[in-house]
Amino acid sequence: MNKSSWLKPTVLPGFGLSLGFATFYLSLIVLLPLAALLGHSLMLSWAEFWKVVASDRAIASYQLTFGASFVAAAVNLVFGLIVAWVLVRYNFFGKKVIDALVDLPFALPTAVAGIALTAIYAPNGWIGQHLSALGIKAAYSPLGVTLALIFIGLPFVVRTVQPVLEDLEKEIEEAAASLGANRLQTFCRILFPALLPSLLTGFALAFARALGEYGSVVFISGNMPMKTEITPLLIMTRLEQFDYAGAAALGSVMLLISFILLLLINLLQHWSNNRHGAKA
Repeated sequence: MNKSSWLKPTVLPGFGLSLGFATFYLSLIVLLPLAALLGHSLMLSWAEFWKVVASDRAIASYQLTFGASFVAAAVNLVFGLIVAWVLVRYNFFGKKVIDALVDLPFALPTAVAGIALTAIYAPNGWIGQHLSALGIKAAYSPLGVTLALIFIGLPFVVRTVQPVLEDLEKEIEEAAASLGANRLQTFCRILFPALLPSLLTGFALAFARALGEYGSVVFISGNMPMKTEITPLLIMTRLEQFDYAGAAALGSVMLLISFILLLLINLLQHWSNNRHGAKA
C-alpha cells in the first residue's frame, strides 16, 4: 500500500479528526501508563532489576499466576462452550435467569467474590468440608486460586462464543446428517472450525483477565510466599513498602510475558480465520 492510498478521501467525513482523537485517547489511557511502568523499572540497574524479577519468590509467583490462569482459561474454554451451546440451542424454564447469571462475575465486586468463594471452599465451608473429607484442600491452595480465576473468566468465553452459535444455521447440521455424518463428525468437521476463532478469542480474554486478577484471589489463596502468592499480590506488597521501582520491574515482566502469549494466541486465531475462510 502506497502513501497516496493512505490519504485517499473516504465517504465518511472527519477521518483526520477522528484518527487524531483516537490516537490521543489511546496514548492517554493505554500507552502513557505503560511508558510510566517501563520508565520506573529503568530506575534500577540491570543487576538490581534481575535480582527483583528472578528471585525465588518472584519465579514462584510467576508459575502460580500463569499456570493457574492458563488452566482456568482452558477449563472455561470447555465449559463456556457447553453453557453457550445450552443457552443457544435449547429452550427451558429459567433460561433467562441462567443467561443473566452468566454476567454475574462482571457486576460482582471482586473482593465480594473472593470472600464468597473462601466461605464456600474453606475447610468448614459448604463444599470445602466435603473436599477436606476426601483429602482435597481447596481454599488456601493453588486449587483455590484456579477456582477463583475460573469464576471470573467464564463470562468471557460464553459471551464470545454465544453470538457465533446464534449465527450458525441449523440447516448446515441437518445437511451433514443427511449425508451420513454422525454427531461427532458434524461437530468436528462443521461446527468446531466455525467456532474455533471465537473460542480462541474467549480463551485469550479469559486468560488476560485472570493474569491481572487480584481481589477475588487475595482472600482464597492464603497469600503464602512461595506457595500461594500471585504476582499481582507481590507487586502490591512492594508498593506498600514504597518500592515503586521493584513493583514496576515485576509489572514489566508480567507485561512482556502477557504480550508474547496474547500475540501467539492472536496469530493462531488469524491462522484459523484464514484457514477456515480458504475452505469456505
